[in-house]
Amino acid sequence: MAGSVFDSALFAKLFASGEVGRLFTDSAELRAMLLVEGMLARAQGKLDVIPEVSAQEISRATMEVQLDPSALAGETGRNGVCVPALVAAFREEMQAPEHAAYVHWGATSQDIIDTGLMLRLRQALVLIEADLRALLAMLARLAEAHADLPMPGRSYGQHATPTSFGAVVASWGAPLLDLLDELPALRKSCLLVSLSGAAGTANALGPKAAETRAELAELLKLGDPGRSWHTDRAPVLRIADWLVRVTLALGKMGEDATELTQTGIAELRLGGGGSSSTMPQKQNPVGPSVLVALARHGAGLSSILQGAALHRHQRDGAAWFTEWMCLPQIVLGAGAAGQTARSICTGLAPNDAAMAEALTAHQGTIHAEALSFALTEHLARPEAQAATKALCREAIESGTPLPDLVTRDWPQIDADLFGPARQLGLAPQEARRFVAAVRDRLEQDLPA
Repeated sequence: MAGSVFDSALFAKLFASGEVGRLFTDSAELRAMLLVEGMLARAQGKLDVIPEVSAQEISRATMEVQLDPSALAGETGRNGVCVPALVAAFREEMQAPEHAAYVHWGATSQDIIDTGLMLRLRQALVLIEADLRALLAMLARLAEAHADLPMPGRSYGQHATPTSFGAVVASWGAPLLDLLDELPALRKSCLLVSLSGAAGTANALGPKAAETRAELAELLKLGDPGRSWHTDRAPVLRIADWLVRVTLALGKMGEDATELTQTGIAELRLGGGGSSSTMPQKQNPVGPSVLVALARHGAGLSSILQGAALHRHQRDGAAWFTEWMCLPQIVLGAGAAGQTARSICTGLAPNDAAMAEALTAHQGTIHAEALSFALTEHLARPEAQAATKALCREAIESGTPLPDLVTRDWPQIDADLFGPARQLGLAPQEARRFVAAVRDRLEQDLPA
């Protein structure tokens, strides 16, 4: 097995992260850092910190030079960071020493690495947002079509009271809407440029350090933090937290879908895939299982990443290295979860007949709550609950449906009480409210 499922040719289609995966390769990281170096030179040239002609040559070269990541591995291993090797290789490739001398002027490795990371995280958020929007459109169609379809609700894995499939779908999608609503503020506050020099003082950047940082932020369309955030990893943590919550929300959908396709339940149909090597009758819930695994993986990595935010003094190699090990996996996990959820929803459909049958299972005792309240018209609440419990016990022990026992002992109770559609409460309205919220959100996101 490969070191990571996201880098595995064997598991590439099982944990497919789509275009997000392209952002977290060695080549993508080098390309992002070269872009930062080019824009830094442009900013410094504009402010006369370095010669304008050198700035132009550096900026042009960053668009043209291609560096081999493996050629930088030796120096990276010795230095702990790749930027010194990148800068040296880039200067050599420029073949213009009079201009190359101004590459990386006054910056430190962390400035380039963190700013390049922010460029890639920005694009990852765009891609994952697109997946969530497409997924929400699918979920809204399902919720609308099945807003009134009764099915058993469950508590502690057991039948509770009836709900509707549309409401269940809405419960999958509502957290995704909230996550989308958080994105504008997240982007504004966390997608930041870093330019503070070796110890965060920006001393080597000269008297125009603040202006240079602001100009670099403008050129890269990132935020200007107005300070050093070398050891304040809150911007990274908040983005990672958002991504983990994406995987957790989709993992919830995976858990439910897995349960609803179990033998003896099968209230949900999954489209395609899931073959067993020896049992041809099976269709394993592979996609939902992937969502659950990704959610667990992201939650575990989140804990490690939180610990990695505890930096000593002005730079902490161990903390930084730990972040490098965790953050890409969190991003790729969210990307894979979005892709997988979309694939699942393409073929997802309720099994109406199985849902109807499940509502009559256990002798109809799923209607116990409704019965206990109906009996309060004739008994005090405690006595009504006790009578309901006794009837449920008799139904299970005797194999007699609860509605039949109620007809026998309480003929004044309306038999329609046991119709599942009578007990859906606000479930259909919740499904339709979700549909309306999705339509409103997607319309807002459409370009003018």
